[in-house]
Amino acid sequence: MIGIVAVSHSPKLAEAAKELALQMTGQNPPNIQLAAGTASGEFGTDAMAVAESIGAADSGEGVVIISDLGSAVLSAEMACEFVFDVEVRVVAAPFVEGLLAAAVAASGGKNLDEVASAARSALNGKIEQLDDEPAEQKPAEKAEEADARASVKLINPMGLHARPAAALARLVNDLGSCIKISTATGRSADADSPLSVAGLGTVGGDEISIEGFGEDAAADVERVRELLASGFGEVTEPASESETNAPRAAGISAGRVVGPVATMAVTNKPPAQEEKVPEAQREGELQRALDSLKQTAEQLNQQAKTADPTAKDILEATAQLVCDGAVRSRVSQLINDSGATAEQAVWDAFSEVVIRFDSAGGKLAERACDVRDIRARVVARLEGRELAGIPTSDKPFILVARDLAPADAAQIDPKTCLGLVLGECGPTSHTAILARALGIPAVMNSGYAELHDGQRVLIDGSTGDLVVEPTDEQAEGARTAPEMSASIDFSGPGATADGVPITLAANIGWPQDVPVALANNAEGSGLFRTEFCFLNRSDAPSVSEQEAQYAQVLRGFEGKKVVIRTLDAGSDKPLPFVTIPGEENPALGVRGYRTSWRSPQILEDQLRAIANAAAQTGNSPWVMAPMIATVEEADEFVKLARSYGLKTVGVMVETPAAALCADELFEVVDFVSIGTNDLTQYTMAADRHSGELAHLGTPWQPAVLKLIAMIGKAGSRTGKSVGVCGEAASDPLLAGVLVGLGVTSLSMAPQAIARVGTALAKYSLESCRKAAQLALATSAPDAAKAAAEIALQA
Repeated sequence: MIGIVAVSHSPKLAEAAKELALQMTGQNPPNIQLAAGTASGEFGTDAMAVAESIGAADSGEGVVIISDLGSAVLSAEMACEFVFDVEVRVVAAPFVEGLLAAAVAASGGKNLDEVASAARSALNGKIEQLDDEPAEQKPAEKAEEADARASVKLINPMGLHARPAAALARLVNDLGSCIKISTATGRSADADSPLSVAGLGTVGGDEISIEGFGEDAAADVERVRELLASGFGEVTEPASESETNAPRAAGISAGRVVGPVATMAVTNKPPAQEEKVPEAQREGELQRALDSLKQTAEQLNQQAKTADPTAKDILEATAQLVCDGAVRSRVSQLINDSGATAEQAVWDAFSEVVIRFDSAGGKLAERACDVRDIRARVVARLEGRELAGIPTSDKPFILVARDLAPADAAQIDPKTCLGLVLGECGPTSHTAILARALGIPAVMNSGYAELHDGQRVLIDGSTGDLVVEPTDEQAEGARTAPEMSASIDFSGPGATADGVPITLAANIGWPQDVPVALANNAEGSGLFRTEFCFLNRSDAPSVSEQEAQYAQVLRGFEGKKVVIRTLDAGSDKPLPFVTIPGEENPALGVRGYRTSWRSPQILEDQLRAIANAAAQTGNSPWVMAPMIATVEEADEFVKLARSYGLKTVGVMVETPAAALCADELFEVVDFVSIGTNDLTQYTMAADRHSGELAHLGTPWQPAVLKLIAMIGKAGSRTGKSVGVCGEAASDPLLAGVLVGLGVTSLSMAPQAIARVGTALAKYSLESCRKAAQLALATSAPDAAKAAAEIALQA
């Protein structure tokens, strides 16, 4: 039976309407879920509550959403972006009448479209009874009849965002027909306007209606349908809205580097207000604006000709946006009707688009940066000034900016740009895509605004960490010079000089990291951080939402090992619905696996989502829990995970307690993975973020190496896998020592794989063991490192 979700600002209204609907359906009531009011009981709507209600209402046949007014409609539409395994119809129906009609139709066994149609037609009986035809149905108001129609379901995850919208506009501009497209929610756009199309806010799975007007409409509509159905060559798995919900400190592109800051000047300022342009001069003013738009587009297209394939597509799409027909019309209107200057008209026209994109949120909001850049470029050209571009330097630097447009990002030289610190940047933004393609570490961190030229900073593109003026100990292992892994001749798999296989995997934090990992010859992922699904939220994601994300990663690593770490909340990753606010010492508090003691459902939902994703993709993941301190905890987690059908279950070893009980741990787990960052912190009783204690926080500390040796020996005795997924794995020298201590798998930032793989290929297993023993025999980290270096380079 079709499920129904009622979205209302008022819980009382929703409950009363549901009660009335259920009374009308008798013995065969449909599943009606309510998403009404806010979590605090006040008037309002919540997109995440709607998404959860969709999941609860669905029986496998689809869900119809009935909403009241205003933001309820927006909440319903946004919720659809969070749910990808349910077919949903958001209908423009009156709330009470629509809910009753939908309930009756669903109760009678009608299909999804029939239930949606019944809801839309709910007022017909009342209209006939009152003889009150709405104005929009009167003949004088009827729209022109289309000459051809078609419909298609979008299969690319992000729908008609900037690049597909530009591709669609290019096709339509070459056709002889006028083409309009519309969504199931009734929003429409001229297909030759990429900004209007992108502004529809579509996502994968949306049903798009196509209308053609003209003699060749039938053939032209079919060409448009084929283009939309092709998916534009993008990945076919819809991505969840939560991918873009990055916290105020987030890793965007993996890697760890240290270097001096070079800031990018802010040039995105509105033009000075001027007097209105006299009517006699407005035609010339409009031409000046149009010329500037054209010249800016030509410059971007010229830049695209010499760019790499990824940047080329982005730049061409951006150029298409510059000449958008809707914007040109708006510029013309502002100049001709209001007397605006060319500068002000361009600024205002593009600003309206920026507001729409920002208001839509999610991935579309990430494209607002592109539009802001277009606005700045066109206005700068009109004012006769140059925009400040990427700083130039003959020495490596870390670029700092509020945000970075595609045209600027495409000019980054990886030979001098060590990394990026951005104030606003999502993981699916064009800048993030280009950073990953170039292998440049990048973080989004709100601390960007406090940085100034010449400061020395350390960034970690995996965690989002930003350290100003790091000590030498904190910066140990971080790159200080650009290094493209493509320049290193390594294609994998990992092995020592005498052929002993050592798995070299990638640490990832987002589904978008998978292509980068594969491009760097990763043999899978030794650490898939699942926190991205949970961060920057007020409640936990649904099972279906998580499942879609995990499936995307498993499918991307088809045939390869993927180690999924369950939620590692707490300490430096507080979550309002999981962790305890105000803990005096959160690093030693309720974090990692411990959060399941007070929120067991969150862990159970996550394991269910992982199991569902495994069944969906056929790729069986390894699953591990973080922050395990006792064998009892490990045993509890293993039994729970296996109850969901997960076969290979292990734990993170991050505490000395777990390391000291390694033999007993291996009696209950299938594998362990050592988190060297936390293991070092807890062994040395030194906060890993403290610069003053940084000399204690190195994994070269003999005490830490001795604990790893205990774990390695226990793994060797049982024949079970011992992995390392902390920063230690990316140090080529330390990697040899770890192998000598019994580690069989190393997981690191993708860009480090070639360095580590090349180094290991020069070490024999015997030399690794010798280096390990020499390091263990020392009493200080510097001595341990020096001893290992002698053994491995002999």
